[in-house]
Amino acid sequence: MFTGIIQSTGEIVSIESRGDALSMRLKSPGFFKNCKLGDSVANDGVCLSVESCTEDEATFCLMHQTVENTAFKQAAVGKLVNLELPCRADSFMGGHFVMGHVDCITEVIKVTPRETGVEVDLKMPADLKRYIIRRGSISLNGISLTVAEKFEDSIRVCIIPETLARTNLRNWVAGTIVNVEVDMLGKYIENYLKERDLA
Repeated sequence: MFTGIIQSTGEIVSIESRGDALSMRLKSPGFFKNCKLGDSVANDGVCLSVESCTEDEATFCLMHQTVENTAFKQAAVGKLVNLELPCRADSFMGGHFVMGHVDCITEVIKVTPRETGVEVDLKMPADLKRYIIRRGSISLNGISLTVAEKFEDSIRVCIIPETLARTNLRNWVAGTIVNVEVDMLGKYIENYLKERDLA
């Protein structure tokens, strides 16, 4: 599990086909020094297992379902990926509970510069709208963000300069595809109410 507070970005340095899967190698100086084989790392909000690593690089295998259902279908050498190590029981919870299980991908509609930071509008699928509330949390490319506004078929998030500097959000433009994970608490509540009614 993760918190959505991005700790580093990594550059994709190689992508190799493994039939219907991909092998992706990332470089992020010093970030992987405490990682070992099998450890989980959030890559743009997708929980992936380390296949091999040094202090500065790590390799991950992306199965075909992961590729097809995430923004990694557009992975390319040179792209930046948001990185976060899993939280511990004593971790400071600066964001919200992020599982690393992407619900969908969506598209940036527009990026609007403000005097401080930017506003980003993104399309949002109708089947996820019920999990999203104004002032609630959402994970976009693994970043824990607050929903500033909720519209009929889109949402708006407001980004501070610190987040822009530390994440790949600084490269987002209209048309950028990003990973979305809605707040898991809403899913559990919905499931509980459904199961209760069936009991």
